[in-house]
Parts: sequence; structure tokens; C-alpha cells
Amino acid sequence: QVQLVESGGGLVQPGGSLRLSCTASGSILRSYNMRWYRQAPGEQRELVATITSLGHTNYADSVKGRFTISRNNAENTVLLQMNSLKAEDTAVYYCSATNPPLTYWGQGTQVTVSS
Repeated sequence: QVQLVESGGGLVQPGGSLRLSCTASGSILRSYNMRWYRQAPGEQRELVATITSLGHTNYADSVKGRFTISRNNAENTVLLQMNSLKAEDTAVYYCSATNPPLTYWGQGTQVTVSS
């Protein structure tokens, strides 16, 4: 069993930055593929960024060049550095941990980009 807790969300002005953190307990994340998703009101959940157990990364086109996903296996943590934030980045951000057939989700953290 894996418990995931996201933190770091908040209110930021357009062009600003936030760093989201996802910390796991109950298991070691080293063997898990980690992902950040987001869901805006009235929208479907969207995959934002992936980092595999080997450290390979992938990003949605909408965040390429602005967001960076990284992992610290020693601290059982995955980070999402978000720069040059836009109003359309406003959403609840969720992290997930996958080691097939198992997938675990955090409770989400709100990110609001507004002036």
C-alpha cells in the first residue's frame, strides 16, 4: 500500500512559479513510474508529466519548456517545478504512482493562477 501526499499548491500570479511535491509513505517509490495529472473544473483529468523508474521524462505539449518533473528516490519524493504559469494552468494537481497492475493516487493540491 502506498500513500501519496501532495503539497505546494496555492495562488500565484501569471508568469509566476510554484513547486509541487508528492511524498510517499508505506512503500519505496524507486520502482514506480510517477505522474502528475491535473483537472480543471468541468474538464477531464489531464496527464501533465511522467517520470519513469529509470528517470525518463515526458510532458504534455501544453507544459513543455515550462514544467519540470524530477524524483528523489532517497526521500521518496517527486517534484513538479512549474514556471511561467498561465491562467489555463489553474487546476487541482494530482500525483500518481504506478507499478502495474497497481496505481495509487494522492488527494490533490489546488493551483490557481490569477492576477
